Amino acid sequence: MTVSATGDVNVTGNVKQPMCPSRLVLEHVTSRWGVLVLAALLERSYRFSELRREVGGVSEKMLAQTLQTLERDGFVHRDAKPVIPPRVDYALTPLGVDAAERVWALARWTERQVDAVQAAREAYDEARA
Repeated sequence: MTVSATGDVNVTGNVKQPMCPSRLVLEHVTSRWGVLVLAALLERSYRFSELRREVGGVSEKMLAQTLQTLERDGFVHRDAKPVIPPRVDYALTPLGVDAAERVWALARWTERQVDAVQAAREAYDEARA
């Protein structure tokens, strides 16, 4: 067990090690659709079709897979109501709120850095032309 400078306790190992189980969790929460689904659900709960519209560009299949993965990992709660027609709502669990806040901060940072990244790309390409 290790304790980080921020006080987080790590009982599973080191994410930089090839067999660390936290790598899979990291992959799930930082995937393209994982970040966007977590960010959307940080605002409120959504029905599947609403969430698909909110997360522009995601296919039905990818959204279903992403939600299932995040539910399995304990980040998303799926609430299926026994009504006709069926109603299913998706919301973040407390663990999901924590993860969503962290990845959303990174996503917002990337939005603010697009111009700097574009300038760096142009300088890189010019130096290699």
